Amino acid sequence: MTTQVFHNGHILTERGFETGVCVVVEDGHIVAVLHGPPPAIGEHIDLQGGSLVPGFIDMQVNGGGGVLFNNATSVEALATIARGHRKYGTTGMLPTLISDDIDVMRRAIDATHDAIAQGVPGILGIHLEGPYLAAARKGTHNASKFRVPDADDIALATALDNGVTVITLAPECVPTHSVTAMVERGAIVCAGHTAADYAQTRAGLEAGITGFTHLFNAMTPLQGREPGVVGAALEDANSWVGVIVDGVHVHPASLRVAIAAKPRGKVLLVTDAMPMVGGNDASFNLYGETITAVDGVVRNAAGSLAGSALDMASAVRNSVHLLGLPLDEACRMAAQYPAEFLGLGHRLGRIATGYRADFVVLDANLHVRHSWIGGTE
Repeated sequence: MTTQVFHNGHILTERGFETGVCVVVEDGHIVAVLHGPPPAIGEHIDLQGGSLVPGFIDMQVNGGGGVLFNNATSVEALATIARGHRKYGTTGMLPTLISDDIDVMRRAIDATHDAIAQGVPGILGIHLEGPYLAAARKGTHNASKFRVPDADDIALATALDNGVTVITLAPECVPTHSVTAMVERGAIVCAGHTAADYAQTRAGLEAGITGFTHLFNAMTPLQGREPGVVGAALEDANSWVGVIVDGVHVHPASLRVAIAAKPRGKVLLVTDAMPMVGGNDASFNLYGETITAVDGVVRNAAGSLAGSALDMASAVRNSVHLLGLPLDEACRMAAQYPAEFLGLGHRLGRIATGYRADFVVLDANLHVRHSWIGGTE
């Protein structure tokens, strides 16, 4: 049995940040959170005054480490993407497939299954962002890939049997019975890249939609006489919304409004990250087109935003500095709340007894100093 004792830091416990506390880990899981001096057992890990927070969980990762998931549907590619994001505190992620052909979807799902089976650190499941989307709100997606899911599509999209599946779709483009079928087969369904009106969005929520993909982006806005997708998302107390806090995708004031409107715990940080996160190249290829990051903003040739160059540690810092959130709440938005949305809140996202020892140490400037997944650095 391997025992570790984490001590001498600001530790984000269930009560907020605490000092004079230590965390005891055995075989990769937390067995105690103790007040007072650390016990004289196991390996002592001195946090040197850093902040120990739960490992970040990102449900929208298109790529990283120089790799785009659509272009490299293999276990090796997933390991590279996960390593690219690990240095920024992401200890759990859903590799995200942008709308593509059925064969690519099948390979992506198979690769995710194999990565989880082989224990690739950080891979929790898959996010299928499309291809059941609206051409009017396609963003950088290729509308020629879009389709209405039939029974075979639904079976394929929900085929992952050893991890979490999130499916983003446009509720006005998918029959409500198909949304319900996906949910019944274990998928978590989000609305996104959608031109739906308020009534269509409400119908989707009633059919089983529980999330909204990158709120405000690629969806109908909140207006006085037509609340749209954004209005439905902010009104609904039971659904979660993902937000890209990079100062580009959404104005900070709009994000503050969303956080104020939603119940606490229903707003998640996501990156929508592209291959340049954790990689060395500012460009990559999608659908045969070169996509480039300029001054940290990723756009296609038409000028549309094409994902982001954001990492989760930066999203946490931006939530503190741009949105004025306390650090503990920003960290919950990056860890605890995503875990709860994904149905993993009983074992991930908190520093508490019984949870997996997925940790990040932040320095005084909120940059990542160390990370652990299941107690392994």
